[in-house]
Amino acid sequence: MFSRFKTFLRAPEPPPERAQPVPPTPPPPAKEEKPPEKKDDKEQPETEEAKKDVKAEDKKENAKEEVKKDEPQKEDPKAAPAAAPAAPAAPAPAAPAAPAPAAPAPAAAPAAAVNPEGAEGDEPPLPPPPVVYFREIDDKLRDKIKTLRERQETLKEKAIDPYATSPEITPPVTPILKKEDYIRLKEEERIAKEEADKKKVEEAAKKAEEKKKKDEEKRLEAEKKAEEERLAEEAKKKAKILPDISCSFFDVLLRPLEQAMDIAVGTTLDPLDRRYIAWLSLVALAYNYNVWFCTARLVFPFHNETSNPFWFAFDVLSDAVNIIDITLWQPRLQFVKAGDVIKSGPMSKAHYRKSQRFKIDIISILPFDLLCLHFEFSTIYRVNRFIRIESFFDFSDRLESIMAKAYIWRVIRTTGYLLFALHLNSCAYYVASVYQGIKSTTWVYNGEGTAYLRCYYYAVRSLINIGGLPEPVTTFEISFQMANFFIGVFVFSSLIGQMRDVIGAATAGKTYFRASMDGCVDYMNTYSIPKVVQNRIRTWYNYTWSAQGMLDESELLDKMPLVMKTAIAVDINLTTFQKIALFQGCDQQMLVDMLLRLKSIVYLPGDFVVKKGDIGKEMYVIKSGAVQVVGGPDNSIVFVTLKAGCVFGEISLLQSAKDGGNRRTANVKAHGFANLFVLEKKDLFDILVHYPESQKVLARKGRKLTKAKGPPAAKNEEKQKGNPFFTEKPQTPKLLKFMSNFRKGAFAKVSL
Repeated sequence: MFSRFKTFLRAPEPPPERAQPVPPTPPPPAKEEKPPEKKDDKEQPETEEAKKDVKAEDKKENAKEEVKKDEPQKEDPKAAPAAAPAAPAAPAPAAPAAPAPAAPAPAAAPAAAVNPEGAEGDEPPLPPPPVVYFREIDDKLRDKIKTLRERQETLKEKAIDPYATSPEITPPVTPILKKEDYIRLKEEERIAKEEADKKKVEEAAKKAEEKKKKDEEKRLEAEKKAEEERLAEEAKKKAKILPDISCSFFDVLLRPLEQAMDIAVGTTLDPLDRRYIAWLSLVALAYNYNVWFCTARLVFPFHNETSNPFWFAFDVLSDAVNIIDITLWQPRLQFVKAGDVIKSGPMSKAHYRKSQRFKIDIISILPFDLLCLHFEFSTIYRVNRFIRIESFFDFSDRLESIMAKAYIWRVIRTTGYLLFALHLNSCAYYVASVYQGIKSTTWVYNGEGTAYLRCYYYAVRSLINIGGLPEPVTTFEISFQMANFFIGVFVFSSLIGQMRDVIGAATAGKTYFRASMDGCVDYMNTYSIPKVVQNRIRTWYNYTWSAQGMLDESELLDKMPLVMKTAIAVDINLTTFQKIALFQGCDQQMLVDMLLRLKSIVYLPGDFVVKKGDIGKEMYVIKSGAVQVVGGPDNSIVFVTLKAGCVFGEISLLQSAKDGGNRRTANVKAHGFANLFVLEKKDLFDILVHYPESQKVLARKGRKLTKAKGPPAAKNEEKQKGNPFFTEKPQTPKLLKFMSNFRKGAFAKVSL
């Protein structure tokens, strides 16, 4: 490097000084060390001469260090170049006059490596000191070399140390640590982690112990509570008013009738069986006879020698109905236990006889009428028949569940409640008149006409607060009338409110339809929709409501469980889907899943279901009505008419949109009102993900149907065998033929 500067500067060399010849001693062989590698390309020697200068400089420095170690003697620096030759051209063996960094002459270069033997012989001469021309540049270069050597040592240390990082600035997240520090840090972390884990284990054990104690307390509390409930149940059984009734004696007597009933209706009955509901209607009629006529006979003078036999016959008949119901029908009803429907006859009988209802039924048919044999004939002995009111509500609930329009029965039942309230009020008015005395005042019943009819008329005017009633005179009459007014207001308002709810529930669907249609009409009037479009929309609303009783069937089906929706969909459309050629051979469960994705759409007469060229994204199943495949310039040509149960558009579900493969190939319009089920392509693909085998079947059949129903493909010309260079010559263009014929004709005329 110094030689490069010297070469560049071309400084004059100092003249050599003569000295006494000293016998040169061969210096010890110095080890050639390779210069340290430097990353900077500019600092490396570029020429072979510079490399030699650097090596010579290193050798001289090594020799100087060895001499200082052996004999630390200081010599005059001017005596060193004494061995220089007298003339530069003479090839005498002498030391070079120039310093080591300078570029020597070609003849002096080999002489530098020879040490002449001096007088002393054993001691090698001291190397000449370097000549410095620019102290500042030399200092900078030496600092640079020192920095590079330090960096080299650092890189060697980092290469040896596996825990050291790159020489770049290390991020603060991962600090540079020595091996000892790193091991110590990891040991501290391990100890801290072990302590934390130990603490967690102790806390978990403590929590588990606390939880165990709480569970033990809960268990003891539950056992204590169960023991208290058991003792309460035992006390309740001891103090029970209605003990269990043993009917083994009656079972022996009724066994022939039970066997006959087993043959007729079966060992058990579903509570929704229509035969059972028909029987319940007779039981409800017997109960209404008791509550209506027994109260009237108890108050009004209807008992006499002429009518008593008839009353007795009706009483016996109603009691017979109740006895048959208790002994033969109620023990046969199926019931639910732990989610299972029990259909065993003995278990059904035991369940009914252990229930509270059986005990109430037994009390309701106790024959207190036999007291009439000792006392006078009276209806007071039949009051226990009133407590069997559960049979009437049972009939009402069963009837509502099987009626198509249950609101009719609700209206009838509410009207019956109102009439019975008026009946009880008329009986109370007659009792008050008897208490005050018939014809005693203007307010009481005057004894004229039919007593029940006159009292009922008074009850109607009093409870409904019509007015025009006679003024009460006594305190009893005033109190009775005031109580009558208050009860009338309460009862009448309650019944009217109930009637309003019943009628509102009956017409809720119609109200929703009317509100939806009115909102749509208001929207169309706001934005000035043409009258033709408005009329079509009104027609759609009216037909949709009249055809299916709702605007959207999915709203009703969404409220049902999946099993019910599946059952309805299978009953309606499964047979139709099984007839579709595209879906034959597919998994039946896949067809069921497809049925659940169907959507119902109503098309008006003349509406186009699909148009030629449209993107096919769905298939259609005709639920009701008919559609026509039309064509021609004005779509006046009818190619085919499809009716209920037919399917169209199924191929477009499997065709790809690439190159327009899923375009509609015909026009289909509704012929009259048509109700169609629609299955979208997206829904089908969502289903096929779970049925890979069916997907393969559909893909194969879709390709076959596409080829069968698609336009006839052009016949591929057979490829000629042999060398392709000797193919059939193409025809000559017509223009060239014309020119050739024209030239031939012209030459023919010239030759003639």
